[in-house]
Amino acid sequence: MQLRHFDSDGVDIAFIDEGEGDPVLLIHGFASNIEVNWVGTGWVSALRRAGHRVVALDNRGHGHSEKIYDPAAYAASDMAEDARRLLDHLGIERSAVMGYSMGARITAFLAIRHPGRVERAVFGGLGINMVRGVGDPAPIVAALEAGSLEEVPDPVGRTFRSFAEQTGSDLRALAACMRSSRPRISPELLGSLAMPVLVVVGSADEVGGDPHLLAELIPNGRAVSLPGRDHMKAVGDRQFKEAVIAFLREP
Repeated sequence: MQLRHFDSDGVDIAFIDEGEGDPVLLIHGFASNIEVNWVGTGWVSALRRAGHRVVALDNRGHGHSEKIYDPAAYAASDMAEDARRLLDHLGIERSAVMGYSMGARITAFLAIRHPGRVERAVFGGLGINMVRGVGDPAPIVAALEAGSLEEVPDPVGRTFRSFAEQTGSDLRALAACMRSSRPRISPELLGSLAMPVLVVVGSADEVGGDPHLLAELIPNGRAVSLPGRDHMKAVGDRQFKEAVIAFLREP
């Protein structure tokens, strides 16, 4: 993985740009990074074998990108602009875009704000809860700010704290990200999307919610449910990759 950097309106963003062919921009989830979400799960190699140019970024506050400790800097719309500026930096006019979990939300904002830049979109790990919301962030913030994992009593908070430690994340930056304003995306905005959209969520994913209910709100939306997969295990699922690669091949 050859990591590069660019300036996104004053924020240093790390990214990769590998392979040749039709581009696919990948946007990872909360507390993750390029390596964990896309390289280690086999996505980059699978997409390159399928003939795609693969571009992926470490979201601000994550991975090797700049760490910011002001919650106001983590609005999903601002993070979507990081993705748009990366396309500008690389001279890519239009690209397929795939996000997972938080990255799916960022992808939605990118598609809504800049529909001409998104040829087609994949919302992974986030179904109808993109509209309904994914729950109270307070236990996760408390877990990230606790002195140690052993001091975290909340099971959801413990899961996120444990994952953040495994990925070597900056806990303070993640807490700021989780504290940011997270307005829900309305059905009306999703209904304005004209590009093809694929929604993929594990059948046991309580974080993302039903993918079919979300896809029904999108004119050219469709859904895939991954049998038995929860929010964490769905990321590298073989059926997920097959569905996305088939979706990208469609005219």
